[in-house]
Parts: sequence; structure tokens; C-alpha cells
Amino acid sequence: MSFWTAIVVIVAISALASMITSISKHKSKHAGASDNTEALEKEIAQLKERIATLEKIVTDPGYDLKKQFKDLENDKVA
Repeated sequence: MSFWTAIVVIVAISALASMITSISKHKSKHAGASDNTEALEKEIAQLKERIATLEKIVTDPGYDLKKQFKDLENDKVA
């Protein structure tokens, strides 16, 4: 093997190692992002459930009447 062939092989191996390293870094960044995305999606689903429950409570016809009675009880002066 000539000197120049050895230099080309060394440069090629170095470039290949660099590409593999950057690919693995890229994959690890996206793996963490997908875990974070899944956690955020789960939290959003839980918040949507809570909002739906609150909407049911607030839109219940008895809610406003109960609130008015509590307001009257708290405001004994009126």
C-alpha cells in the first residue's frame, strides 16, 4: 500500500467515524424529544379531561342557583 493510499484510507475512516458520531447524536436528541412529546401529550389529555369535568359542573343548571344561595349566605347584610 502506498503512502497516498494509506492517507486516503485514514481520511475515509475518519470521515465515516465522524458521520456515525453525528448520526448517533442526532438520534439521541430525537429520542429524548419523542419522550418529552409523549409526556406532553399525556399531560394535555389529562388537562382536557379536567376541563371537560369543569365545563359539566359550570354548565349544570343547579350550579348557578347554588352559587346564588352561597352568595346570599355569605352576604348576610343584604
